Amino acid sequence: MENIHIREARKEDVNRIYFLINALAIFERDESAVKITPEELLDDGFGSDPSYKCIVAEYQNEVIGFALYYIRYSTWKGKTVYLEDFLVDEKWRSKGVGNLLFEEMIAISKRMKVRQMSWQVLDWNEGAIRFYKKYNAEIIDGWLNGRILFK
Repeated sequence: MENIHIREARKEDVNRIYFLINALAIFERDESAVKITPEELLDDGFGSDPSYKCIVAEYQNEVIGFALYYIRYSTWKGKTVYLEDFLVDEKWRSKGVGNLLFEEMIAISKRMKVRQMSWQVLDWNEGAIRFYKKYNAEIIDGWLNGRILFK
C-alpha cells in the first residue's frame, strides 16, 4: 500500500500502541481486562530486558496498526514466534494494512528460522478467521486456553 511504512516500534510509539491495545480490548468485549500501563509497556518492551518485540504500520507519522510478538518454545516444534496481538485502527481496516503487517510477521518468522508462528483468534471473529485462512493458516479446534491471573 502506498505511503504505508512498516517498521520496528520505537519508545515514542508506546502511547499510540497502548491506545490501540485498548481499542482491541473494546472490540473483543473485554475492556476491563487491560491492566498494563503505558509505563509498563515501555519498560517491558524497551527496558534492559525486553519481553516483547513490536512492529508498527505508519502513515504520515501516525501509527495505524501494530503487531506485538515474542519468542516462545514449543516442546514439539522448538522456537516459535507468538503473535500476541495484531490490530489495525478501525478506520484503516480493509485497506491492505493488515496484509502488510501480517506479511512482515511471516518474513520476520522466516528470518528467525522458527518452525511456526502461532496466535489466538476468538471463535466469533469471523473476519479475522477469514483473513488468516487467506494465508493458509490452520485454525485449530479442540484446544482450550488456561490461565491463572495474579493481579
